[in-house]
Amino acid sequence: MDVVLVGLPGSGKSVVGKRLAHRHGAAFIDVDDAIERAAGRSIPEIFEERGEPAFRALEREAVAALGPADPTVDVARVIATGGGAVVDPRNRWHLYRDRVVVWLDGRPEVLAQRLRRSVHVRPLLAGRDPIGTIRALAASRERFYAAGHRLNGITEVPSVVEAVEKLVGDAIVAPAAGTVLLRAETRIGQVVLGDGVAAAEVGAALRRLEARRVILVSEPGAWTAAGEGLAAALRGTGWAVEHLLLPQGEAAKRLPVVERAASDLARLRVERSEPIVAVGGGALGDTAGFLAATYLRGIPVIEVPTTLVAQIDSAIGGKTGVDLPEGKNLVGAFHQPAAIVIDIAFLRTLPERERRAALGEAVKMAALGDDRLFELLETHGEAVARGDAARFDGGAVAELVERAAWAKVDVVLADEREAGAAGGRISLNLGHSLGHAVEAAAGFRDLLHGEAVAYGLRAACRIGVAVGVTPPERADRIGRLLDWLGLAREPLPYPLGAVLRHLAADKKHAGGRLRWVLPTATGYEVRADVPDAVVEAAASAVLATGSPA
Repeated sequence: MDVVLVGLPGSGKSVVGKRLAHRHGAAFIDVDDAIERAAGRSIPEIFEERGEPAFRALEREAVAALGPADPTVDVARVIATGGGAVVDPRNRWHLYRDRVVVWLDGRPEVLAQRLRRSVHVRPLLAGRDPIGTIRALAASRERFYAAGHRLNGITEVPSVVEAVEKLVGDAIVAPAAGTVLLRAETRIGQVVLGDGVAAAEVGAALRRLEARRVILVSEPGAWTAAGEGLAAALRGTGWAVEHLLLPQGEAAKRLPVVERAASDLARLRVERSEPIVAVGGGALGDTAGFLAATYLRGIPVIEVPTTLVAQIDSAIGGKTGVDLPEGKNLVGAFHQPAAIVIDIAFLRTLPERERRAALGEAVKMAALGDDRLFELLETHGEAVARGDAARFDGGAVAELVERAAWAKVDVVLADEREAGAAGGRISLNLGHSLGHAVEAAAGFRDLLHGEAVAYGLRAACRIGVAVGVTPPERADRIGRLLDWLGLAREPLPYPLGAVLRHLAADKKHAGGRLRWVLPTATGYEVRADVPDAVVEAAASAVLATGSPA
Protein backbone atom coordinates (compact mmCIF):
# COMPACT_ATOMS: atom_id res chain seq x y z
CA MET A 1 0.00 0.00 0.00
CA ASP A 2 1.12 3.56 -0.68
CA VAL A 3 0.27 6.77 1.13
CA VAL A 4 -0.32 9.89 -1.01
CA LEU A 5 -0.10 13.35 0.56
CA VAL A 6 -1.93 16.18 -1.19
CA GLY A 7 -2.52 19.81 -0.34
CA LEU A 8 -1.62 23.38 -1.10
CA PRO A 9 1.94 24.67 -1.29
CA GLY A 10 3.37 25.03 2.19
CA SER A 11 1.08 22.42 3.78
CA GLY A 12 4.01 20.25 4.88
CA LYS A 13 3.70 17.30 2.49
CA SER A 14 7.45 16.76 2.15
CA VAL A 15 8.26 17.10 5.86
CA VAL A 16 5.43 14.83 6.97
CA GLY A 17 6.08 12.39 4.13
CA LYS A 18 9.76 11.93 4.97
CA ARG A 19 9.03 11.25 8.64
CA LEU A 20 6.25 8.81 7.81
CA ALA A 21 8.44 6.97 5.31
CA HIS A 22 11.27 6.74 7.85
CA ARG A 23 8.93 5.19 10.43
CA HIS A 24 7.91 2.43 8.04
CA GLY A 25 11.21 1.93 6.25
CA ALA A 26 9.32 2.95 3.11
CA ALA A 27 10.50 4.81 0.03
CA PHE A 28 9.73 8.54 -0.03
CA ILE A 29 8.92 10.03 -3.42
CA ASP A 30 8.54 13.75 -4.01
CA VAL A 31 6.87 14.12 -7.42
CA ASP A 32 8.33 17.61 -7.94
CA ASP A 33 11.85 16.29 -7.24
CA ALA A 34 11.27 13.49 -9.75
CA ILE A 35 10.24 16.06 -12.38
CA GLU A 36 13.36 18.15 -11.77
CA ARG A 37 15.64 15.13 -12.06
CA ALA A 38 14.01 14.02 -15.30
CA ALA A 39 14.12 17.53 -16.82
CA GLY A 40 17.56 18.47 -15.52
CA ARG A 41 16.11 21.81 -14.45
CA SER A 42 14.39 23.31 -11.44
CA ILE A 43 10.64 23.80 -11.57
CA PRO A 44 10.95 27.63 -11.71
CA GLU A 45 13.29 27.20 -14.69
CA ILE A 46 10.83 24.85 -16.41
CA PHE A 47 8.05 27.40 -15.93
CA GLU A 48 10.22 30.26 -17.19
CA GLU A 49 11.71 28.47 -20.20
CA ARG A 50 8.85 26.26 -21.34
CA GLY A 51 5.70 27.47 -19.55
CA GLU A 52 3.14 25.78 -17.30
CA PRO A 53 1.69 23.43 -19.99
CA ALA A 54 5.12 21.85 -20.48
CA PHE A 55 5.51 21.43 -16.72
CA ARG A 56 2.09 19.79 -16.44
CA ALA A 57 3.02 17.35 -19.21
CA LEU A 58 6.17 16.39 -17.28
CA GLU A 59 4.05 16.06 -14.16
CA ARG A 60 1.66 13.66 -15.88
CA GLU A 61 4.63 11.55 -16.99
CA ALA A 62 6.06 11.48 -13.47
CA VAL A 63 2.72 10.42 -11.95
CA ALA A 64 2.16 7.71 -14.57
CA ALA A 65 5.69 6.42 -13.96
CA LEU A 66 4.78 5.61 -10.35
CA GLY A 67 2.83 2.59 -11.54
CA PRO A 68 0.31 0.77 -9.35
CA ALA A 69 0.53 0.38 -5.59
CA ASP A 70 1.85 -2.85 -4.06
CA PRO A 71 -1.00 -4.34 -2.00
CA THR A 72 1.26 -6.91 -0.30
CA VAL A 73 3.19 -4.33 1.77
CA ASP A 74 1.54 -2.28 4.52
CA VAL A 75 3.36 0.94 3.55
CA ALA A 76 5.65 0.56 0.54
CA ARG A 77 5.91 4.20 -0.54
CA VAL A 78 4.97 7.63 0.72
CA ILE A 79 4.27 10.00 -2.18
CA ALA A 80 4.19 13.80 -1.84
CA THR A 81 2.55 15.54 -4.79
CA GLY A 82 2.88 19.05 -6.07
CA GLY A 83 -0.05 21.22 -5.04
CA GLY A 84 -1.56 21.28 -8.54
CA ALA A 85 -0.82 17.72 -9.61
CA VAL A 86 -4.28 16.47 -8.65
CA VAL A 87 -6.09 19.06 -10.78
CA ASP A 88 -5.55 16.76 -13.77
CA PRO A 89 -8.24 14.01 -13.68
CA ARG A 90 -5.85 11.45 -15.14
CA ASN A 91 -3.27 12.15 -12.42
CA ARG A 92 -5.89 11.52 -9.75
CA TRP A 93 -6.88 8.29 -11.46
CA HIS A 94 -3.28 7.06 -11.25
CA LEU A 95 -2.57 8.46 -7.78
CA TYR A 96 -5.71 7.70 -5.78
CA ARG A 97 -6.55 4.11 -6.69
CA ASP A 98 -5.62 1.53 -4.05
CA ARG A 99 -3.81 4.15 -1.99
CA VAL A 100 -4.48 6.05 1.24
CA VAL A 101 -4.91 9.67 0.21
CA VAL A 102 -4.39 12.30 2.92
CA TRP A 103 -5.17 15.99 2.47
CA LEU A 104 -3.02 18.23 4.65
CA ASP A 105 -5.19 21.30 5.01
CA GLY A 106 -4.32 24.70 6.46
CA ARG A 107 -5.44 28.31 6.64
CA PRO A 108 -4.14 30.43 3.74
CA GLU A 109 -2.64 33.01 6.12
CA VAL A 110 -0.49 30.35 7.82
CA LEU A 111 0.53 28.75 4.51
CA ALA A 112 1.52 32.14 3.10
CA GLN A 113 3.71 32.80 6.14
CA ARG A 114 5.39 29.44 5.69
CA LEU A 115 6.06 30.11 2.03
CA ARG A 116 7.63 33.49 2.78
CA ARG A 117 10.25 31.65 4.87
CA SER A 118 10.76 28.84 2.34
CA VAL A 119 13.90 28.65 0.17
CA HIS A 120 11.81 27.08 -2.60
CA VAL A 121 10.16 29.45 -5.08
CA ARG A 122 6.62 28.49 -6.13
CA PRO A 123 6.11 29.73 -9.72
CA LEU A 124 2.34 30.17 -9.36
CA LEU A 125 2.90 32.52 -6.41
CA ALA A 126 5.81 34.51 -7.81
CA GLY A 127 5.05 38.24 -7.96
CA ARG A 128 1.52 37.81 -6.56
CA ASP A 129 -0.27 38.44 -3.29
CA PRO A 130 0.46 35.15 -1.48
CA ILE A 131 -2.66 35.08 0.70
CA GLY A 132 -5.03 36.02 -2.10
CA THR A 133 -3.40 33.55 -4.48
CA ILE A 134 -3.54 30.70 -1.98
CA ARG A 135 -7.19 31.44 -1.20
CA ALA A 136 -7.98 31.25 -4.91
CA LEU A 137 -6.04 28.00 -5.29
CA ALA A 138 -7.80 26.55 -2.24
CA ALA A 139 -11.23 27.33 -3.67
CA SER A 140 -10.45 25.86 -7.09
CA ARG A 141 -8.72 22.71 -5.80
CA GLU A 142 -10.76 21.77 -2.75
CA ARG A 143 -12.89 19.20 -4.58
CA PHE A 144 -9.75 17.34 -5.66
CA TYR A 145 -8.13 17.35 -2.24
CA ALA A 146 -11.40 16.48 -0.47
CA ALA A 147 -11.46 13.07 -2.16
CA GLY A 148 -8.87 12.13 0.48
CA HIS A 149 -8.90 12.11 4.29
CA ARG A 150 -8.74 15.69 5.58
CA LEU A 151 -6.24 16.49 8.33
CA ASN A 152 -5.12 19.76 9.88
CA GLY A 153 -1.58 20.18 8.59
CA ILE A 154 -0.89 23.33 10.63
CA THR A 155 -0.06 21.61 13.90
CA GLU A 156 3.21 20.19 15.19
CA VAL A 157 4.70 17.77 12.68
CA PRO A 158 4.73 14.79 15.11
CA SER A 159 1.00 15.28 15.70
CA VAL A 160 0.30 15.31 11.96
CA VAL A 161 2.38 12.17 11.47
CA GLU A 162 0.48 10.40 14.25
CA ALA A 163 -2.85 11.35 12.67
CA VAL A 164 -1.69 9.98 9.30
CA GLU A 165 -0.52 6.80 11.05
CA LYS A 166 -4.02 6.25 12.43
CA LEU A 167 -5.54 6.59 8.96
CA VAL A 168 -3.00 4.13 7.58
CA GLY A 169 -3.72 1.65 10.39
CA ASP A 170 -7.45 1.88 9.76
CA ALA A 171 -6.92 1.32 6.04
CA ILE A 172 -4.80 -1.77 6.70
CA VAL A 173 -7.52 -3.27 8.89
CA ALA A 174 -10.44 -2.25 6.64
CA PRO A 175 -9.39 -1.24 3.12
CA ALA A 176 -11.74 1.18 1.40
CA ALA A 177 -14.11 -0.20 -1.20
CA GLY A 178 -13.54 1.73 -4.41
CA THR A 179 -11.84 5.01 -5.11
CA VAL A 180 -13.22 8.52 -4.61
CA LEU A 181 -11.81 10.85 -7.27
CA LEU A 182 -13.71 14.06 -6.50
CA ARG A 183 -15.83 15.36 -3.64
CA ALA A 184 -17.47 18.78 -3.71
CA GLU A 185 -19.87 20.55 -1.38
CA THR A 186 -21.90 22.87 -3.58
CA ARG A 187 -25.03 24.97 -3.43
CA ILE A 188 -26.72 22.39 -5.68
CA GLY A 189 -25.83 19.43 -3.45
CA GLN A 190 -22.79 17.35 -2.66
CA VAL A 191 -21.14 15.88 -5.77
CA VAL A 192 -19.05 12.71 -5.39
CA LEU A 193 -17.37 10.96 -8.31
CA GLY A 194 -15.49 7.70 -8.06
CA ASP A 195 -15.13 4.08 -9.06
CA GLY A 196 -16.91 1.43 -6.96
CA VAL A 197 -18.08 3.95 -4.36
CA ALA A 198 -21.89 3.93 -4.60
CA ALA A 199 -22.77 1.97 -1.47
CA ALA A 200 -20.28 3.73 0.81
CA GLU A 201 -21.18 7.21 -0.41
CA VAL A 202 -24.94 6.65 -0.34
CA GLY A 203 -24.59 5.36 3.22
CA ALA A 204 -22.54 8.43 4.18
CA ALA A 205 -25.14 10.76 2.62
CA LEU A 206 -27.96 9.00 4.47
CA ARG A 207 -26.10 9.36 7.77
CA ARG A 208 -25.60 13.08 7.16
CA LEU A 209 -29.34 13.40 6.58
CA GLU A 210 -30.03 11.35 9.73
CA ALA A 211 -32.19 8.95 7.74
CA ARG A 212 -33.80 6.05 9.59
CA ARG A 213 -34.05 3.78 6.53
CA VAL A 214 -33.27 3.58 2.83
CA ILE A 215 -36.02 4.13 0.25
CA LEU A 216 -34.71 3.21 -3.19
CA VAL A 217 -36.63 4.29 -6.29
CA SER A 218 -35.52 2.54 -9.45
CA GLU A 219 -36.76 0.84 -12.62
CA PRO A 220 -36.42 -2.81 -13.71
CA GLY A 221 -33.27 -2.53 -15.83
CA ALA A 222 -31.35 -0.34 -13.39
CA TRP A 223 -32.59 -2.41 -10.44
CA THR A 224 -31.10 -5.58 -11.94
CA ALA A 225 -27.87 -3.90 -13.01
CA ALA A 226 -27.23 -1.72 -9.96
CA GLY A 227 -30.11 -1.42 -7.50
CA GLU A 228 -30.12 -4.96 -6.14
CA GLY A 229 -26.40 -4.85 -5.42
CA LEU A 230 -26.66 -1.44 -3.80
CA ALA A 231 -29.59 -2.61 -1.64
CA ALA A 232 -27.67 -5.69 -0.53
CA ALA A 233 -24.58 -3.64 0.35
CA LEU A 234 -26.65 -1.18 2.38
CA ARG A 235 -28.45 -3.98 4.21
CA GLY A 236 -25.05 -5.48 4.96
CA THR A 237 -24.09 -2.33 6.84
CA GLY A 238 -27.27 -2.32 8.92
CA TRP A 239 -29.75 -0.26 6.91
CA ALA A 240 -33.40 -1.20 6.56
CA VAL A 241 -34.19 -0.97 2.84
CA GLU A 242 -37.48 -0.39 1.00
CA HIS A 243 -37.74 -0.04 -2.77
CA LEU A 244 -40.20 1.09 -5.44
CA LEU A 245 -39.95 0.21 -9.13
CA LEU A 246 -41.18 2.64 -11.78
CA PRO A 247 -41.62 1.82 -15.48
CA GLN A 248 -38.49 1.67 -17.59
CA GLY A 249 -37.22 4.57 -19.67
CA GLU A 250 -39.41 7.43 -20.84
CA ALA A 251 -42.53 5.49 -19.80
CA ALA A 252 -41.73 6.55 -16.22
CA LYS A 253 -42.17 10.21 -17.09
CA ARG A 254 -45.94 10.35 -16.85
CA LEU A 255 -48.15 12.01 -14.24
CA PRO A 256 -50.08 8.78 -13.49
CA VAL A 257 -46.75 7.10 -12.67
CA VAL A 258 -45.93 9.89 -10.21
CA GLU A 259 -49.36 9.52 -8.62
CA ARG A 260 -48.91 5.78 -8.09
CA ALA A 261 -45.40 6.26 -6.68
CA ALA A 262 -46.64 8.95 -4.29
CA SER A 263 -49.31 6.54 -3.06
CA ASP A 264 -46.57 3.96 -2.43
CA LEU A 265 -44.64 6.52 -0.37
CA ALA A 266 -47.78 7.26 1.62
CA ARG A 267 -48.29 3.53 2.21
CA LEU A 268 -44.72 3.36 3.57
CA ARG A 269 -45.47 6.38 5.79
CA VAL A 270 -42.54 8.31 4.39
CA GLU A 271 -41.98 11.51 6.36
CA ARG A 272 -40.83 14.90 5.12
CA SER A 273 -37.29 14.43 6.47
CA GLU A 274 -36.80 11.04 4.82
CA PRO A 275 -34.78 10.99 1.61
CA ILE A 276 -35.42 8.80 -1.38
CA VAL A 277 -32.50 7.39 -3.35
CA ALA A 278 -32.98 7.51 -7.13
CA VAL A 279 -31.08 4.68 -8.86
CA GLY A 280 -31.23 4.71 -12.64
CA GLY A 281 -30.84 6.71 -15.81
CA GLY A 282 -32.05 10.12 -16.87
CA ALA A 283 -35.76 9.34 -17.16
CA LEU A 284 -35.82 7.63 -13.77
CA GLY A 285 -33.91 10.48 -12.17
CA ASP A 286 -36.26 13.08 -13.66
CA THR A 287 -39.33 11.29 -12.35
CA ALA A 288 -37.90 10.43 -8.94
CA GLY A 289 -36.71 14.01 -8.57
CA PHE A 290 -40.18 15.33 -9.43
CA LEU A 291 -41.70 12.84 -6.97
CA ALA A 292 -39.34 14.13 -4.26
CA ALA A 293 -40.11 17.75 -5.15
CA THR A 294 -43.86 17.29 -4.81
CA TYR A 295 -44.45 14.61 -2.17
CA LEU A 296 -45.26 16.34 1.14
CA ARG A 297 -44.25 19.56 -0.69
CA GLY A 298 -40.67 18.36 -0.89
CA ILE A 299 -38.49 15.60 0.57
CA PRO A 300 -34.72 15.09 0.06
CA VAL A 301 -33.43 13.05 -2.85
CA ILE A 302 -30.05 11.40 -3.42
CA GLU A 303 -29.29 10.86 -7.10
CA VAL A 304 -27.34 7.72 -8.06
CA PRO A 305 -27.12 7.93 -11.88
CA THR A 306 -26.35 4.59 -13.49
CA THR A 307 -26.13 5.63 -17.15
CA LEU A 308 -23.57 7.82 -18.87
CA VAL A 309 -26.13 10.41 -19.95
CA ALA A 310 -27.40 10.72 -16.38
CA GLN A 311 -23.90 10.95 -14.91
CA ILE A 312 -22.80 13.78 -17.19
CA ASP A 313 -26.09 15.61 -17.57
CA SER A 314 -29.54 14.82 -16.26
CA ALA A 315 -28.70 13.99 -12.63
CA ILE A 316 -27.01 17.38 -12.21
CA GLY A 317 -28.82 20.66 -11.76
CA GLY A 318 -32.07 19.90 -9.99
CA LYS A 319 -34.32 20.07 -13.05
CA THR A 320 -37.04 17.47 -12.57
CA GLY A 321 -39.96 16.81 -14.85
CA VAL A 322 -42.38 14.57 -16.67
CA ASP A 323 -43.72 14.64 -20.21
CA LEU A 324 -47.06 15.54 -21.71
CA PRO A 325 -48.26 14.38 -25.14
CA GLU A 326 -47.63 17.96 -26.29
CA GLY A 327 -43.94 17.96 -25.35
CA LYS A 328 -41.05 16.81 -23.20
CA ASN A 329 -40.57 17.95 -19.58
CA LEU A 330 -43.50 20.39 -19.68
CA VAL A 331 -44.44 19.64 -16.06
CA GLY A 332 -41.67 19.82 -13.48
CA ALA A 333 -39.90 21.65 -10.70
CA PHE A 334 -36.44 22.75 -9.62
CA HIS A 335 -35.43 20.49 -6.72
CA GLN A 336 -31.73 20.17 -5.95
CA PRO A 337 -30.55 16.79 -4.64
CA ALA A 338 -28.89 16.43 -1.26
CA ALA A 339 -26.15 14.43 -2.99
CA ILE A 340 -25.19 13.15 -6.42
CA VAL A 341 -23.14 9.95 -6.28
CA ILE A 342 -21.50 9.27 -9.66
CA ASP A 343 -20.00 5.77 -9.80
CA ILE A 344 -18.34 5.04 -13.13
CA ALA A 345 -18.26 1.31 -12.31
CA PHE A 346 -21.91 1.18 -13.41
CA LEU A 347 -20.91 2.19 -16.94
CA ARG A 348 -18.88 -0.96 -17.61
CA THR A 349 -22.00 -3.11 -18.03
CA LEU A 350 -24.13 -0.47 -19.75
CA PRO A 351 -25.41 -1.47 -23.21
CA GLU A 352 -23.26 -0.01 -25.97
CA ARG A 353 -26.15 1.90 -27.50
CA GLU A 354 -26.70 3.79 -24.24
CA ARG A 355 -23.02 4.71 -23.87
CA ARG A 356 -22.83 5.82 -27.50
CA ALA A 357 -26.03 7.86 -27.32
CA ALA A 358 -24.83 9.64 -24.17
CA LEU A 359 -21.82 10.94 -26.06
CA GLY A 360 -24.26 13.23 -27.88
CA GLU A 361 -24.51 15.17 -24.58
CA ALA A 362 -20.73 15.06 -24.18
CA VAL A 363 -20.26 16.51 -27.67
CA LYS A 364 -22.67 19.29 -26.69
CA MET A 365 -20.52 20.20 -23.68
CA ALA A 366 -17.40 20.13 -25.83
CA ALA A 367 -19.03 22.32 -28.48
CA LEU A 368 -19.84 24.92 -25.82
CA GLY A 369 -16.12 25.62 -25.56
CA ASP A 370 -14.30 22.81 -23.71
CA ASP A 371 -11.35 22.06 -26.00
CA ARG A 372 -9.85 19.40 -23.73
CA LEU A 373 -13.16 17.50 -23.73
CA PHE A 374 -13.35 17.89 -27.52
CA GLU A 375 -9.86 16.36 -27.88
CA LEU A 376 -10.71 13.58 -25.45
CA LEU A 377 -13.79 12.64 -27.46
CA GLU A 378 -11.87 12.78 -30.74
CA THR A 379 -9.18 10.50 -29.29
CA HIS A 380 -11.11 8.07 -27.10
CA GLY A 381 -14.82 8.64 -27.73
CA GLU A 382 -15.49 5.78 -30.11
CA ALA A 383 -13.65 3.28 -27.88
CA VAL A 384 -15.55 4.58 -24.83
CA ALA A 385 -18.81 4.00 -26.70
CA ARG A 386 -17.75 0.39 -27.36
CA GLY A 387 -16.95 -0.11 -23.69
CA ASP A 388 -13.27 -0.76 -24.36
CA ALA A 389 -11.75 -2.00 -21.08
CA ALA A 390 -8.49 -0.13 -21.66
CA ARG A 391 -10.39 3.19 -21.63
CA PHE A 392 -11.87 2.31 -18.25
CA ASP A 393 -8.63 0.97 -16.80
CA GLY A 394 -6.55 3.86 -18.13
CA GLY A 395 -8.82 6.58 -16.75
CA ALA A 396 -10.22 7.98 -20.02
CA VAL A 397 -13.81 7.20 -18.98
CA ALA A 398 -13.35 8.78 -15.55
CA GLU A 399 -11.86 11.91 -17.15
CA LEU A 400 -14.67 12.17 -19.71
CA VAL A 401 -17.35 11.86 -17.04
CA GLU A 402 -15.65 14.36 -14.75
CA ARG A 403 -15.02 17.00 -17.40
CA ALA A 404 -18.53 16.84 -18.84
CA ALA A 405 -20.25 16.61 -15.45
CA TRP A 406 -18.28 19.40 -13.81
CA ALA A 407 -18.80 21.67 -16.81
CA LYS A 408 -22.52 21.33 -16.16
CA VAL A 409 -22.04 21.94 -12.42
CA ASP A 410 -20.24 25.20 -13.24
CA VAL A 411 -23.03 26.34 -15.56
CA VAL A 412 -25.78 25.49 -13.07
CA LEU A 413 -24.01 27.21 -10.18
CA ALA A 414 -23.84 30.37 -12.26
CA ASP A 415 -27.52 30.22 -13.30
CA GLU A 416 -29.41 27.73 -11.16
CA ARG A 417 -32.92 28.45 -12.44
CA GLU A 418 -32.15 29.50 -16.00
CA ALA A 419 -32.70 33.17 -15.22
CA GLY A 420 -30.10 34.43 -17.70
CA ALA A 421 -31.84 35.70 -20.80
CA ALA A 422 -28.94 35.17 -23.21
CA GLY A 423 -26.39 33.27 -21.18
CA GLY A 424 -25.87 30.88 -18.32
CA ARG A 425 -27.94 27.75 -18.10
CA ILE A 426 -29.72 28.19 -21.41
CA SER A 427 -26.40 27.25 -23.03
CA LEU A 428 -27.10 23.65 -21.99
CA ASN A 429 -29.96 23.63 -24.50
CA LEU A 430 -27.54 23.50 -27.44
CA GLY A 431 -28.94 20.75 -29.66
CA HIS A 432 -32.03 20.30 -27.50
CA SER A 433 -34.63 22.36 -29.32
CA LEU A 434 -34.83 20.14 -32.38
CA GLY A 435 -33.70 17.16 -30.29
CA HIS A 436 -36.72 17.39 -28.00
CA ALA A 437 -39.02 17.96 -30.98
CA VAL A 438 -37.71 14.80 -32.66
CA GLU A 439 -38.15 12.83 -29.44
CA ALA A 440 -41.75 14.01 -29.16
CA ALA A 441 -42.44 13.20 -32.82
CA ALA A 442 -41.12 9.69 -32.09
CA GLY A 443 -43.54 9.36 -29.20
CA PHE A 444 -40.59 9.18 -26.79
CA ARG A 445 -40.03 5.58 -27.89
CA ASP A 446 -37.68 5.12 -30.83
CA LEU A 447 -34.75 7.40 -29.96
CA LEU A 448 -32.59 7.66 -26.89
CA HIS A 449 -32.18 11.19 -25.57
CA GLY A 450 -28.53 11.53 -26.57
CA GLU A 451 -29.31 10.29 -30.08
CA ALA A 452 -31.96 12.97 -30.44
CA VAL A 453 -29.55 15.63 -29.12
CA ALA A 454 -27.04 14.60 -31.79
CA TYR A 455 -29.63 15.33 -34.50
CA GLY A 456 -30.34 18.61 -32.75
CA LEU A 457 -26.63 19.49 -32.79
CA ARG A 458 -26.48 18.92 -36.53
CA ALA A 459 -29.49 21.19 -36.97
CA ALA A 460 -27.99 23.88 -34.73
CA CYS A 461 -24.79 23.81 -36.79
CA ARG A 462 -26.78 24.19 -40.02
CA ILE A 463 -28.77 27.08 -38.59
CA GLY A 464 -25.64 28.68 -37.11
CA VAL A 465 -23.83 28.58 -40.47
CA ALA A 466 -26.91 29.94 -42.27
CA VAL A 467 -27.23 32.98 -39.97
CA GLY A 468 -23.48 33.64 -39.80
CA VAL A 469 -22.93 32.61 -36.16
CA THR A 470 -21.15 29.28 -36.64
CA PRO A 471 -17.94 29.20 -38.69
CA PRO A 472 -18.16 26.42 -41.29
CA GLU A 473 -14.97 24.82 -39.97
CA ARG A 474 -16.50 24.60 -36.47
CA ALA A 475 -19.65 22.99 -37.87
CA ASP A 476 -17.47 20.57 -39.83
CA ARG A 477 -15.50 19.59 -36.72
CA ILE A 478 -18.67 18.92 -34.74
CA GLY A 479 -20.12 16.97 -37.68
CA ARG A 480 -16.99 14.86 -38.11
CA LEU A 481 -16.98 13.99 -34.42
CA LEU A 482 -20.64 12.94 -34.54
CA ASP A 483 -19.87 10.87 -37.67
CA TRP A 484 -16.98 9.12 -35.93
CA LEU A 485 -19.14 8.38 -32.91
CA GLY A 486 -21.86 6.95 -35.15
CA LEU A 487 -24.47 9.51 -34.07
CA ALA A 488 -27.27 11.13 -36.12
CA ARG A 489 -26.11 9.61 -39.40
CA GLU A 490 -29.35 7.96 -40.53
CA PRO A 491 -32.49 9.63 -41.91
CA LEU A 492 -35.51 9.77 -39.60
CA PRO A 493 -39.04 8.67 -40.56
CA TYR A 494 -40.93 11.46 -38.78
CA PRO A 495 -42.97 13.99 -40.78
CA LEU A 496 -41.44 17.45 -40.89
CA GLY A 497 -44.76 19.01 -39.96
CA ALA A 498 -44.98 16.96 -36.76
CA VAL A 499 -41.45 17.94 -35.74
CA LEU A 500 -42.16 21.63 -36.37
CA ARG A 501 -45.37 21.46 -34.35
CA HIS A 502 -43.48 20.03 -31.37
CA LEU A 503 -40.79 22.64 -31.88
CA ALA A 504 -43.47 25.31 -31.50
CA ALA A 505 -44.24 23.94 -28.00
CA ASP A 506 -40.61 24.14 -26.88
CA LYS A 507 -40.11 25.68 -23.40
CA LYS A 508 -37.37 28.04 -24.60
CA HIS A 509 -39.74 30.51 -26.21
CA ALA A 510 -39.64 34.14 -25.09
CA GLY A 511 -41.87 36.82 -26.55
CA GLY A 512 -43.26 34.30 -28.99
CA ARG A 513 -39.83 33.53 -30.48
CA LEU A 514 -37.77 30.41 -29.91
CA ARG A 515 -34.32 31.13 -28.47
CA TRP A 516 -31.78 29.06 -30.37
CA VAL A 517 -28.43 28.17 -28.82
CA LEU A 518 -25.93 28.14 -31.68
CA PRO A 519 -22.23 27.16 -31.61
CA THR A 520 -19.56 29.78 -32.32
CA ALA A 521 -15.83 29.32 -32.89
CA THR A 522 -15.12 29.08 -29.15
CA GLY A 523 -18.51 28.90 -27.41
CA TYR A 524 -22.11 29.72 -28.18
CA GLU A 525 -24.56 32.52 -28.97
CA VAL A 526 -28.28 32.72 -28.19
CA ARG A 527 -30.46 33.99 -31.03
CA ALA A 528 -34.20 34.63 -31.05
CA ASP A 529 -34.28 36.05 -34.58
CA VAL A 530 -33.74 32.90 -36.64
CA PRO A 531 -36.08 33.00 -39.66
CA ASP A 532 -38.66 30.23 -39.79
CA ALA A 533 -37.50 29.29 -43.28
CA VAL A 534 -33.96 28.65 -42.00
CA VAL A 535 -35.29 26.44 -39.20
CA GLU A 536 -37.51 24.50 -41.57
CA ALA A 537 -34.67 23.96 -44.05
CA ALA A 538 -32.30 22.75 -41.35
CA ALA A 539 -34.89 20.41 -39.83
CA SER A 540 -35.81 19.03 -43.24
CA ALA A 541 -32.17 18.38 -44.16
CA VAL A 542 -31.32 16.67 -40.88
CA LEU A 543 -34.44 14.49 -40.97
CA ALA A 544 -33.71 13.50 -44.54
CA THR A 545 -30.00 12.69 -44.29
CA GLY A 546 -28.72 13.13 -40.77
CA SER A 547 -25.56 14.55 -42.31
CA PRO A 548 -23.84 17.84 -41.52
CA ALA A 549 -23.98 20.90 -43.73
